[in-house]
Amino acid sequence: MILPKLTRLSAGLAVVAALAAGCGLVRPPSMDRRGADTFEDDLVAARTLTEQFWSQQFQQLGRTYRPISDFIPYSGDAGPSCGDQPAVPNNAFYCPLGHFIAFDQDWMEGLWNEMGDASVYFIIPHEFGHSVQAQLGTAFSLNIESELQADCYAGGTLSALVGSGALTTEEGDENELFASLAAAGDPTDDWLDPAAHGTAEQRQASYVQGYEGGVGAC
Repeated sequence: MILPKLTRLSAGLAVVAALAAGCGLVRPPSMDRRGADTFEDDLVAARTLTEQFWSQQFQQLGRTYRPISDFIPYSGDAGPSCGDQPAVPNNAFYCPLGHFIAFDQDWMEGLWNEMGDASVYFIIPHEFGHSVQAQLGTAFSLNIESELQADCYAGGTLSALVGSGALTTEEGDENELFASLAAAGDPTDDWLDPAAHGTAEQRQASYVQGYEGGVGAC
């Protein structure tokens, strides 16, 4: 899951962005031809392109990718439960019990409006990263390990989509992306916290690891 704290770009973020130049995200070229994209366009594209990517990856491994069973928008605390865990506001999550992804649509659209479309192209691939972990049976001792690998998977996914031309980049996208990563970072480096996701710097580094090395580097 991702539980962003709505903060703005940190002072050190520009340095990280410069080190990862070219790691920007935007909508598919087909959307560019139609003009300005919408939040709904980006949701559909992020889901569709991410699943296409993982289907190809699984095929290369001689395995069959299992698409998620549902992609559920909700509002506030009115989301679906995952076992005995209720959905909470301002969140997105993958539920292994039902093999679905759910997200607070108002919250995510707020991020889209405030930080740009890169937030969607990070959050959705991140949650799909958790679905991939479940399908591969990946085990972790600590929650933060799962979260940072999902960040890495998101970077590898987006790198592949940009490299294939499925997504195109434009000026400012890398700043949007790293602002989203900074906002999602934990305030402290507590690896033993069962809800830990990683600091801004750790999440940025994991994303760059995937973007530069591909999902195989995760």
